Amino acid sequence: MAEADAVYVNARFMKSNGNAKVIETTNSEVDTLNSEPSAELPGSQQQAAGESKVTAERVAVVVLLAAAVIALSYTGYKYHQTTKHLQKLTDENAAMRKNITETRCEVMTVQKPCPQPPADTCHKCQEGWEQNGPQCYYFSTDELTWEQARERCRRDGADLVKIESEDEQSFLIQKVKDKMVEDEDKFWIGLTDSVTEGTWLWTDGSPLNKSLTFWARGQPDNWKGENADGEDCVRMAEISRLGLKGWFDKSCTAPQKRICEKSAETGR
Repeated sequence: MAEADAVYVNARFMKSNGNAKVIETTNSEVDTLNSEPSAELPGSQQQAAGESKVTAERVAVVVLLAAAVIALSYTGYKYHQTTKHLQKLTDENAAMRKNITETRCEVMTVQKPCPQPPADTCHKCQEGWEQNGPQCYYFSTDELTWEQARERCRRDGADLVKIESEDEQSFLIQKVKDKMVEDEDKFWIGLTDSVTEGTWLWTDGSPLNKSLTFWARGQPDNWKGENADGEDCVRMAEISRLGLKGWFDKSCTAPQKRICEKSAETGR
């Protein structure tokens, strides 16, 4: 037998029922057994591949998160810069407008200086009287009938007030508002229709200008519930919802406060 054709025999002995039994294994079987791959190798390779895949996914997530943080940081920075720039532009615009306004005022002052009152004249009111332009007004705290109120004004060189402009009415309304304690706390003015019903005259005899009246809503109504003669004299008050419309007719015998008017004193 040639050496290449030699068959190796491995013998194993097993004991069965007291008899030795010989199991023969040829060299071809040994080669076959030796050539079979290990059953553990494929599993090890699969585990390593899985771990590599998980690691790669984690790296990708970290990279994406880092990119997101960088993007948000950049966006915040740009927003801050934009806001700062807009604030700077706003401040510059405000400064420019102020400069233009001041320059325009200076030019207007040079072109048209403000008129100055004559140095030798001034208007002033005596103590206890309120001044509005060249006129002085007295707001009483005591209450009298319309005739008594007028007589008291005349004793002080004045008369019950005659209202000749919207500015004057506005001034009086504001003053009355400051002095009123309650809604019925009203003041006589120098307007009456006691001579002829419906014909309203000021104390100087001049008729009421119908284009310049400040009757409250529903006034005058000549209500006779208080006096059978009706309401022939006028009082005024400030009622917030009425604006300048603060005139009310009233019985001339009802005690009311008064507004006296006279010209301011002129002197040096």
